[in-house]
Amino acid sequence: MLTDLSVKDFLNKTAGNDPVPGGGSISALNGAIAAALGEMVTRLTIGRKKYADREAEMTTLLAEIEPVRNELEADIDRDSDAYNLVFDAFKLPKDTDEEKSTRSAAIQSATKYAAEVPMQVARRVISIMPKLEVIARTGNQNAVTDACVATMCARTAVLGALMNVRINLSSIKDEDYVKTMALEASSLQDQAVAIEKRVLDYLNENLQ
Repeated sequence: MLTDLSVKDFLNKTAGNDPVPGGGSISALNGAIAAALGEMVTRLTIGRKKYADREAEMTTLLAEIEPVRNELEADIDRDSDAYNLVFDAFKLPKDTDEEKSTRSAAIQSATKYAAEVPMQVARRVISIMPKLEVIARTGNQNAVTDACVATMCARTAVLGALMNVRINLSSIKDEDYVKTMALEASSLQDQAVAIEKRVLDYLNENLQ
């Protein structure tokens, strides 16, 4: 599993000539990093006398973000597995009409899955971005830049995942499916960009 590799080995594997891990896995990794940084800032807030009035809120946020990070870690491998499913479908035989039909159906099914995995990554990351904004604004201000980096990683995760959604949608013949997914992708992208802007604006205003 990719997540069992050391950081150095993971980077070397990414730098190699295999197509996986690719942008989808890296997007999931960015999402997991965003969550982890958010958790760190909550832990740097909890137990601090100065932030005693925020402790309950930070404890709740920590409990909500941690399971999302765990899912995003799993998505690193899920995305690579999804690519392999598409690759395997294209290798199916196509000598007869029946084989061609079976192969085409398999490709469509695998490509839908390959779109759904990064879409789920984007959904997961969007679910924690408002929490990261709260952490940046009300958590330990000595770690506000960490919360901002978390938000930037989250935005990258969302946009990167959605690129993978869209490239797969371009090969899917189910027009209703494509339209529904494309609309959701646009909405998620707008949300991610807006949240990042608010957080960075807050940082810039308060670091003058």
